[in-house]
Amino acid sequence: MRERDVEAYLVQQVKARGGLVRKVLWIGRRGAPDRLVLLPGHWPFLLELKAPGRKPSEQQAREMARLASFGLPTAWADSFARVDAAIAEMARPESAR
Repeated sequence: MRERDVEAYLVQQVKARGGLVRKVLWIGRRGAPDRLVLLPGHWPFLLELKAPGRKPSEQQAREMARLASFGLPTAWADSFARVDAAIAEMARPESAR
C-alpha cells in the first residue's frame, strides 16, 4: 500500500459522507498539512497523509501544532484505520472534542 492508496480511501470515505477533499499547496510554507477536508455540518480540518508506517516529520508536527493553536483542527493518517479515526474525531461535535 502507498500514500496514494490512503488518499484514495480518504476521498472515498469523505465523499460517502457528502463531503469534499481538496489538496492544499502552501506557497512558501514547508511542513503544512496537504489536505483540506470538508464535511457537511462540521468544521473543516487539515489532514497530513503519509505512506503506511510513516509519521509526520518534526517540522510537520510543529506546523500542525501551530495551526491547531489557532483553532484549526489538524490530524495525520498513514492507514485506512487512521483515516477513519481522523474523520470520526473531527466529525464529533466541538463540545465533545
